[in-house]
Amino acid sequence: MNSGKKISTTGGQELGQNPFAALKKDGLPQAPVAEIADLGSGRPGSTAPATTRTKSRGRVDILRETGNRGGKTVTVAENFIGIGLPEKEQLAKKIRAARGCGGTVKDGRIEIQGDQRETVARILREAGFQPVFAGG
Repeated sequence: MNSGKKISTTGGQELGQNPFAALKKDGLPQAPVAEIADLGSGRPGSTAPATTRTKSRGRVDILRETGNRGGKTVTVAENFIGIGLPEKEQLAKKIRAARGCGGTVKDGRIEIQGDQRETVARILREAGFQPVFAGG
């Protein structure tokens, strides 16, 4: 199969034709330079909207449990509405990676080893949920 001919990796020759040559700028409108510079700034006159608020995906309770666990503390996130098991497992994986600890999804609840309430709340907030510290 190998004919002994080596293929150069230094760039070789140019393409025979430019695939974008047929596209012309004649029919496209030109944007003013000021608008391009202001994109995403949220300033008046800008074409992009200011920071848009994402819709809340619902309240999630965050608890700290020690009962029936041999004295070990576990952080539990529960009462998720409208998400399935795969997304809960993805959130649990993200939390475990952020804190370097163990955890699982059990009975529709995310259980993380240790007192990780602040980290769990931050990650759930980033995912669009409204975390609430429940219990004592």
